[in-house]
Amino acid sequence: MAKQIRDVVEQYVKLVGSGPTEAIVELYAPDATVEDPIGTPARNGHAAIREFYDVIAALDRTTELRPETVRVGGNEAAFMFTIVTRVAGQRFTLSPIDVMEFDDEGKITRMRAYWSQEDMAIEPE
Repeated sequence: MAKQIRDVVEQYVKLVGSGPTEAIVELYAPDATVEDPIGTPARNGHAAIREFYDVIAALDRTTELRPETVRVGGNEAAFMFTIVTRVAGQRFTLSPIDVMEFDDEGKITRMRAYWSQEDMAIEPE
């Protein structure tokens, strides 16, 4: 199960960086929840999760997994990655810590992202 979870984490980060929304949503179980960032209302189910990821779909974005941070224990994983978005001549860089829970089929059942506005670097392009 650990390898399967690690593979999903790698696929998730890749898709957040360049993939279509639907491919990201397919990594989640139908009744999954997303709390991103921590402290915001959880989004429940594929429709709400799709709406969440649609926000970044049209952005110029890249991601990079920090492989040395990936930790898998039981049916959970924690990891850090960097996402860079470019909007209106500015570059936004964020490195959240995501914690995910998985079901027996390797689908994400819960994702919680740890970050706040203070963690985002904004620079001119």
